[in-house]
Amino acid sequence: MNRAFNRKKDKSWMHTPEALAKHYIPYNAKFLGSTEVEAPKGTEVVKDAVRKLKFQRHIKKSEGQKIPKVELQISIYGVKILDPKTKDVLHNCQLHRISFCADDKTDKRIFTFICKDSESNKHLCYVFDSEKCAEEITLTIGQAFDLAYKKFLESGGKDVETRKQIGSLQKRIQELETENSELKKQLQDLEEQLMITHVPPAGSISMKPQSTDIFDMVPFSPVTPLVPTLASNGCPPPPPTTLPPDIRKDLFGAEPFDPFTCGAADFPPDIQSKLDEMQRQRWFVLSCSVSVLFSLCMP
Repeated sequence: MNRAFNRKKDKSWMHTPEALAKHYIPYNAKFLGSTEVEAPKGTEVVKDAVRKLKFQRHIKKSEGQKIPKVELQISIYGVKILDPKTKDVLHNCQLHRISFCADDKTDKRIFTFICKDSESNKHLCYVFDSEKCAEEITLTIGQAFDLAYKKFLESGGKDVETRKQIGSLQKRIQELETENSELKKQLQDLEEQLMITHVPPAGSISMKPQSTDIFDMVPFSPVTPLVPTLASNGCPPPPPTTLPPDIRKDLFGAEPFDPFTCGAADFPPDIQSKLDEMQRQRWFVLSCSVSVLFSLCMP
């Protein structure tokens, strides 16, 4: 293994400072994976990690799985590992968290770096396979460290603190977005539950109270039969009074006479005319009584 952190004054780098400071240098490589290591640096540490991940890849290769390809974007701010097709960021390793970087001299396709995870604070060793650019990628990361160190000296350490604050704010924003999406899902579930509770089951009949007039009486309709309903105070109407059979007849055993229920053919013409007059007078009195009651009830 070979370190790439030695900053020599007469060392000639591969890229211009502007390319790493204002932009990034892209590389394509195969990602063998990452594994936790006990120390933040050391040749033997990365050798053990490489052997471990190579063995895992041999097992996955025997099962028919291919090594995934990734795109590396190297700048003075860190190393980003992206999906080459979708450009989704798989890992964002900030430069101040990278503690060791090396390429394997026995296998020139392999290069690694150790980075401290921002969430678990564990040291992870990332291992890559590049057929032609392993050493070049290692030197590019070393150049990014050299430029970042010079910028740190020029700014008096303020630039690093600013990047740390920005990183923590970005992490907080992601947490809030996740929490917001969960709250939206819970609100949608509650709305669906409320809609289910308000919908009556199939086949149920909604009972609506019948409308009444100002005298708390159901309007008469010759089409629908009269059905007794509850009064406004909630009490049921009294049952209809039925007289015993012996009370319905008079002393002579005949039915009581009611001139208003008898038919027109039951009386002579002179008596029938008087009955009609009496009935008209009765309806006139009733209509006057209703008008007086209606006027008293109106404000």
